[in-house]
Amino acid sequence: MRQQLKTIKVGDRQLDLFAHDVSTSTPPAVRHTAPPAPPVVAPVVIPLVVPALPSPPPLPSPPRTADGPPLRQLQLGAHMVEFALRRSTRRSIGFMIDDNGLRVTAPKRVTLAEIDNAIRAKQGWIVSKLRERGERKVERQQRPPVAWVDGAVLPYLGGEITLRLHQAPRHRASFQRDTNELHVWVTPAGSEAQLKEKVKSWYQHEARQLFEARLDLYAARLGVCYDSLSLSSAGTRWGSCTVERKIRLNWRLIHFALPLIDYVVAHELSHLLEMNHSPRFWATVESIYPDYDGAKQALRKRSQELPVLFN
Repeated sequence: MRQQLKTIKVGDRQLDLFAHDVSTSTPPAVRHTAPPAPPVVAPVVIPLVVPALPSPPPLPSPPRTADGPPLRQLQLGAHMVEFALRRSTRRSIGFMIDDNGLRVTAPKRVTLAEIDNAIRAKQGWIVSKLRERGERKVERQQRPPVAWVDGAVLPYLGGEITLRLHQAPRHRASFQRDTNELHVWVTPAGSEAQLKEKVKSWYQHEARQLFEARLDLYAARLGVCYDSLSLSSAGTRWGSCTVERKIRLNWRLIHFALPLIDYVVAHELSHLLEMNHSPRFWATVESIYPDYDGAKQALRKRSQELPVLFN
């Protein structure tokens, strides 16, 4: 019998194996060996990269004016809040929050320390509303503006109208209600700013006529009389009412459907009876506009969806 010695290496060990000649009929003795240990592989460490979260938008602050009083500051938790303070003859401290931040109105007899304590008592609500306003302001700024060209689509009374441009020796505008088209004639040398101003003037004219009609309708239902109406251009403050019975309505309400305009009208007229936002005030609103809560939510939602028309 002829045997062959075979040598193989596994790792750093040498193993001798006897292989039987292929001509023999006797099976060779098999020598069982333990399988080689697997090589030790160092674990691969993958660094955990946490993407940086976008920083929240800053809380809005009232604009600074050269001739106005300086803004006051107050630390509310992690936020330094700036606010405008105005003194008045009202009996209590009032808070107003809009895209321009926090405005506080307080009686003359109230000390600054008392005002700060009143703000701290409502700091959860104040910071939440300021954060919400800041986020909405960023959303509006990121929304693409309307392209002022022939065929542009503009919002009007909850729907859409089409802008039609023509050349003429002077600027003028005319609305065709049967086709929902706003025709605007501009001079050949006219600028986009002049076109936008003409469209804005048309919007404001439409708003005043409609607001007066709706004010008269709801004032009769409520049994009140208002002194005057004026149009405002506030960012998102839709209306106001003074103790002198003067009502201001934001002309941009003309973008919204009539039920939302009616809600703001009913809201401001109700202040002629209740100059506050007490349960009695909301009961007054409900007496002439039952679904005021639904309209309030719809107005907030719709205002975030409007395209950017005018800066």
